[in-house]
Amino acid sequence: MSRRRALIVCPGRGSYDRAGLGQLQDRPKAARQIVEACDEWRTSMGRPTLTELDSADAYRSSKHVAGEHASLLTAGCAWADLADLNREKFEIVGVCGNSMGWYTALAIAGALPQTDAIRLVDTMGWYQKGNVVGGQVLYPLTDSSWAYDDALAGTVEQVLADICAEGHYVGWSIRLGGYAVLGGDKAGVKLLLERLPKQQRGSRAFPIQLPMHSAFHTPLLQGTSTQAFSDLSHLSFQAPNTLLINGNSQVFRPGWADLAQIRDYTLGQQVVAPYDFTASVKTALSITAPDVVIALGPGNSLGGPLARILVNANWQGVRNRADFDVIQKSRAPMLLSFGVSMQRKALL
Repeated sequence: MSRRRALIVCPGRGSYDRAGLGQLQDRPKAARQIVEACDEWRTSMGRPTLTELDSADAYRSSKHVAGEHASLLTAGCAWADLADLNREKFEIVGVCGNSMGWYTALAIAGALPQTDAIRLVDTMGWYQKGNVVGGQVLYPLTDSSWAYDDALAGTVEQVLADICAEGHYVGWSIRLGGYAVLGGDKAGVKLLLERLPKQQRGSRAFPIQLPMHSAFHTPLLQGTSTQAFSDLSHLSFQAPNTLLINGNSQVFRPGWADLAQIRDYTLGQQVVAPYDFTASVKTALSITAPDVVIALGPGNSLGGPLARILVNANWQGVRNRADFDVIQKSRAPMLLSFGVSMQRKALL
């Protein structure tokens, strides 16, 4: 049986949720080695290890959601999942990620040694300790059938313009496959929550403020970028060994990557400018032509955004949610997530 060509997608911080507690326990050897490497770094820095966080007797938002812990916890789970991926079934043809998932993707694509990637993720996360800057708001831009709502998108743009005209900062943070992630200063976030029209999608009521998140990917994080260049410029960035696509849809190819561009994007541009996850995935689809998109854990936070991207890109002829559901129930689904138990079994 031939291997299925797979596009690997890495989740952003905050993906490790209550249901995921304990997921790093009893993993195969390769995954355990990743966790041990993360634990070794955290121990050297005097910080709780991933094993300690994951094996806690209870999930505590104040600890598990805090950026100084959630960042490496998220990346560690993703790397462990990749280590579990059955390479006899799947051939990796490209890697991309959402937000902090870019850091995770660097290691997977071979653009950063694992030890350096651990340091990058944990350092950027640790900058958030006692230093949450502004906030982020999640808001839907598609209807219940996943069709893009132009009128609603126009309303979002008008609300952003009005709040900025009043002297506050709000703007795009992430274009997240049918969702807008908006960032702003504290006053701006408060106004977004008040002025964006209330929307109900299933059991979720929007707008939603993402807990303990700074205004990532906005100019408000310039101080973080400056500190990162000071602390992390020496990391050993290198050409990837597989196609790597960033949040600007820039493609870094094996043997042809500009290492200064990778470094400057990682520590600079993506920290302070919007991350277009939607365009990144669409670019990855077009240049890698995968048979399947694989979302790494923890959780399944990217399942909904990725499904909407596939539908709106008409990938493999899928025109709507009904078409997508038919393919997902077939013997060759186009989207598999480690965070969904039945799909995980198909990936091992």
